[in-house]
Amino acid sequence: MTTLLPPGVILRAPQPGDMGWVIQQHGEIYAREYGWNSEFEALVAGIVADMMKRHDPAWERGWIATLHGERVGSAFVVRKSDTEAQLRLLILTPAARGLGLGGLLTDECIAFARAKGYRSLLLWTNRNLDAARAIYAKRGFQLVRSEAHHSYGVDLVGEHWELGL
Repeated sequence: MTTLLPPGVILRAPQPGDMGWVIQQHGEIYAREYGWNSEFEALVAGIVADMMKRHDPAWERGWIATLHGERVGSAFVVRKSDTEAQLRLLILTPAARGLGLGGLLTDECIAFARAKGYRSLLLWTNRNLDAARAIYAKRGFQLVRSEAHHSYGVDLVGEHWELGL
């Protein structure tokens, strides 16, 4: 990491207990802020379980952001193929917003994917997640396609984004 971190912020590798926190934060934050039901928390739990079972440290990495010792964010890069990686589970707690951590976590994912020789970094998000979409667009991700869906108890528009590396 070459970017100066805000005071009190550390980006570190996941440790025992962190992945449960990632699931919990997704469930709580998305329910509170967007009205999503427990189906979303179940989806995140499945993603986390798959990542943990299949983790290949040579090609995949995750970051937990802490602020004054408390977890406040996460982001992960997982291998899709020899040439494609996927950015997963970017989240920030309300206490961490406005510090630039979403961008820093995304930048770490991009730098890791580039260093590993992936040709593209993919991600999936929803149109109503304005802050995340702004982070991705600012870094050159392009919207590839979108589709309406009813998930987590609400009507949404899912989006597939891609960044050429």
